[in-house]
Amino acid sequence: MHNRPTARPSRDVHLAVAEVTDRIARRSRESRRAYLDRIDRRIEQDRLHGRPRGRSGCANLAHGVAACGADEKELLARREVPNVAIVSAYNDMLSAHQPLDRYPALLKKEILRAGGVAQFAGGVPAMCDGITQGREGMELSLFSRDVVAMATAVALAHDMFDAALLLGVCDKIVPGLVIGALSFGHLPCIFVPGGPMPSGMPNAEKASARERHARGEVGAAALLDTEMRSYHAPGTCTFYGTANTNQLLMEALGLHLPGASFVASGTALRRSLTQAAGRRIVALADPEEHAPVGRIVDERAIVNAVVALLATGGSTNHTMHLVAMAAAAGIALTWQDFAELSGLVPLLARIYPNGKADINDFQRAGGTASLISALLDAGLLHEDVPTVAGHGLSRYTQAPELVGGELRWLPASPAGQVDPAVLRAADEPFARDGGIRVIEGTLGRAVIKVSAVSAEQRVIEAPARVFDDQQAFLDAFAAGTLDEDAVVVVRFQGPRANGMPELHRLTPALGVMQGRGLRVALVTDGRMSGASGKVAAAIHCTPEAACGGPLARLRDGDRIRLDARSGRLDVLGVDLASREPVPAPRAGEEGLGRELFSLFRMSVSSADTGASVFTTLQEPYPDASARVDIRELVEV
Repeated sequence: MHNRPTARPSRDVHLAVAEVTDRIARRSRESRRAYLDRIDRRIEQDRLHGRPRGRSGCANLAHGVAACGADEKELLARREVPNVAIVSAYNDMLSAHQPLDRYPALLKKEILRAGGVAQFAGGVPAMCDGITQGREGMELSLFSRDVVAMATAVALAHDMFDAALLLGVCDKIVPGLVIGALSFGHLPCIFVPGGPMPSGMPNAEKASARERHARGEVGAAALLDTEMRSYHAPGTCTFYGTANTNQLLMEALGLHLPGASFVASGTALRRSLTQAAGRRIVALADPEEHAPVGRIVDERAIVNAVVALLATGGSTNHTMHLVAMAAAAGIALTWQDFAELSGLVPLLARIYPNGKADINDFQRAGGTASLISALLDAGLLHEDVPTVAGHGLSRYTQAPELVGGELRWLPASPAGQVDPAVLRAADEPFARDGGIRVIEGTLGRAVIKVSAVSAEQRVIEAPARVFDDQQAFLDAFAAGTLDEDAVVVVRFQGPRANGMPELHRLTPALGVMQGRGLRVALVTDGRMSGASGKVAAAIHCTPEAACGGPLARLRDGDRIRLDARSGRLDVLGVDLASREPVPAPRAGEEGLGRELFSLFRMSVSSADTGASVFTTLQEPYPDASARVDIRELVEV
């Protein structure tokens, strides 16, 4: 990297952060050791026998270079220069991924100048939850993460490569790329983002338009106009959902170049950062600076990612994704770790839906560099960690700029100095604890995002209104039957039931109910993601209803108390153990490709263990035919 920043002296990490990290390391000792032994054997094999393609037979190598230009073919055949795999989620329907179309050619040129060769190794699927919201395709969305991981493995399985560049931005794509890359943990890997689109209609105005439409005050044509002015150009959507949370976490993990996350798509600085990733990956492939991704993603890096998530009120999807990513590196992360860190980490950012600002406002307020600097100053991040930029997370307190046309990294403004309405220092936070909490009780365990929920809405006690799918709730709302205080329960939305779709379509109607002065909350075994907003929503409930979890035993009128302050989620005055669970409806099993994912639904793990079809490090999920013993969950 040009102008690599000098790492500042490391500040001791907060004792409580260190204790959580140590506990994770102890819990993961055997699995992490097995993982590192596996990648170390491969690294030693490469050290003794040369580059991976050097062990290929002549026919294998000839196949691998047949389509290359003459210069690249000669370099690869000599087996002396590093060969970099490019794995991309490009498609031209998703705004965040459309800019990736130009990246491979740009990267290949830069890598060749730096003394290496690059080959486009493979593409991975990229779904957009914004397109599939409320539709059948959303039932494939969460599973697409594991498909992306497998597609990444297929791309790298040719064993021609010394390093990899992974191009992706949104929702399940980046976690899938991370999981896939960690299966090749001996390789240096850099993740290359695309950047956000320019700000369009303010997100708060968009949300207001959706609520007016839900009330019947504006028609579909007016709503479409609003939506198209919000999502209007290439680049990532500007609200702080899963896509932008992905980017922030890649910096906290040390897998992006510093400050790369939120530089706008299509700018000169964005292009320079992409070129720099090409140069840097060649350096990382050199044995003298070899930095395998499996060593970078360790227990400290995982804790850094959780802290960054909590400090910014990021997407609740990462209570699953981070667990699954950690497991891919042999690390056992649990919801209890999230809960303990959340009690310690202050909320430093207000980005929609947790505030009025969008991701471009956050970037102007100092962005990731100012945030990481503030968290390091407070002792809430591990500084002494390897990264793709070199050793030490302090490198990520520097922001990229073009100076005289040359890329430089310069000190970022202190958090709170540019725009304290968007980003603050740790001693002047928006809240004293993190934006995500784990709650549990007689209805199981769930996650709630409270960073956008007002204090008076964090404790809701009301009768249950129980629905077996989101359309049934929307029909009841349209019919005017939801005119009293209610805890809305939408069940059979977990990973085993139908792939755990996001339930964003519920948000406008729930917001309207709250706006009418009703006390309202949501309880579901489905997802709400980064769009979780002003209505208290206990999501990812586990055990899920489809496996006989407590939600399957609820009835209309049961009194539920959701208390985000004390961390409780209970049904009151009801002996759930005396009831038989309602059987799961046979929905979502076929059509639009859903039939191809039946094996996923049968084998997926629970939400708190990553909702993954891969082997997890926690206890196995109950068999599909098994029923949870409700007496283990219900307080007697």
